[in-house]
Amino acid sequence: MTSPESPVLVIGECVADIVRTGEAPDRVHPGGSPANVAYGLARLGRPATLLTELGPDANGRLIRRHLESAGVRVEAVEASRTPSAVVELDGQGRARYSFDIRWTLPPTEPAEPPAAIHLGSIAAVTEPGASSVLALVERWRGRARISYDPNVRPALMGDRAEAVRRVERLVALSDLVKASDEDLAWLYPGEPPEAVAERWLVLGPAVVAVTLGAEGAFARTADGGRAEAAALPVPVADTVGAGDSFTAAFLHARATGADLAACLTNAVTAAALTVARPGANPPSAAELAAALADGPPPRSGASAG
Repeated sequence: MTSPESPVLVIGECVADIVRTGEAPDRVHPGGSPANVAYGLARLGRPATLLTELGPDANGRLIRRHLESAGVRVEAVEASRTPSAVVELDGQGRARYSFDIRWTLPPTEPAEPPAAIHLGSIAAVTEPGASSVLALVERWRGRARISYDPNVRPALMGDRAEAVRRVERLVALSDLVKASDEDLAWLYPGEPPEAVAERWLVLGPAVVAVTLGAEGAFARTADGGRAEAAALPVPVADTVGAGDSFTAAFLHARATGADLAACLTNAVTAAALTVARPGANPPSAAELAAALADGPPPRSGASAG
């Protein structure tokens, strides 16, 4: 177990989310799943470094300012342009993405030894950078705690069988894995999330946590631990970044020594606070503490992401 003061190295993409809703003007939000996790960790008081790529453009400057405003240390390789995604929201605030992204991270080492590494999403499956991510994780396995969120983007995953192979290789290298029921439905059509979680535990991780949207979340451990948490009902602005807020809060709570149920409660509460406001805007430590003081999420409602 790492401590809440231990630094986390997050590896992965930054994305300028161009949010589109009906006839309203487009809004640009800093995004990208790994970037959101780094930002969420920093908002909760955990030292975080993001190893990423950014272009020398307005979107790159926007994202860097956003991350650094929370205290994230940005180690960015210069790209030709900052990746972007058009995020179309339906009437319930659910997001559909279309991407303009390349991931070309060269072989690299972190500037400082990390106590923990988090990776996932596009950067874990998109070549040529995905091979650099995998090599770095393999080198640090056993010296740093590894967490992974596949955060599946079907349009970028390529062949399903190959995607499953890549995902399972990273699951096997990880100590903690978080996924959504939507991720699992694409990777393993028709298979219950609980069954996938149990099979993943056999591959190597100590903990697998799965979000279920309006049904909350559950977590399983390799030694037989089980926990569930209901979603917290809130008015939904949009679901952008909710899963990343869940991940950041779960990882932070785990580092404090919280038990599995408390980790889930922290995580679903952070996700609910995020969906209640536009964009990937996770709670601060004070906001999360205030929400948790109101009591655990009731057994009904919407949003874990």
